[in-house]
Amino acid sequence: MASAQTGPGIEQRFATSLTALPSEKLGITGSFYVPAYSSVSLSEGRLRADFSVTLNIHNASETRPLVVRRIAYFDTNGKPVQSYLKEPVALKPFATIEVFIPTTDVRGGTGANFIVDWAADGPIAEPVIEALMLGGLGSGQYAFISQGRLVKVIGGN
Repeated sequence: MASAQTGPGIEQRFATSLTALPSEKLGITGSFYVPAYSSVSLSEGRLRADFSVTLNIHNASETRPLVVRRIAYFDTNGKPVQSYLKEPVALKPFATIEVFIPTTDVRGGTGANFIVDWAADGPIAEPVIEALMLGGLGSGQYAFISQGRLVKVIGGN
């Protein structure tokens, strides 16, 4: 899988949204699957619309940090495309981080997706993880959201 994106990483771009990693054991862990569409087929032929993708990861807890362990991007065939974290980061309560994929980056294709692995040191509100796709075709502009789906939780609230 390709390494983190070029330019400033999440750690630098969202420094004010981050806090120190908890020193306590991370007894609750989970994974989200987030469908993303860098391209959408408009017909069975080669006609397609390309979209930018913004993945947002929101800590919905008012009191606990949310540790994000992995943000991985996969293409239509399930092949790893890119990893967006060099090491885990902890989001402050109610803080958000994001990953942006420009319209010109169509490596993900029509069935792209993210896996986001997270953890917490105790009971925590379930994170809110969504992908926003934005693009145009002709004179029209289109935007739609894909909500992440919790696919694994270990530990409990």
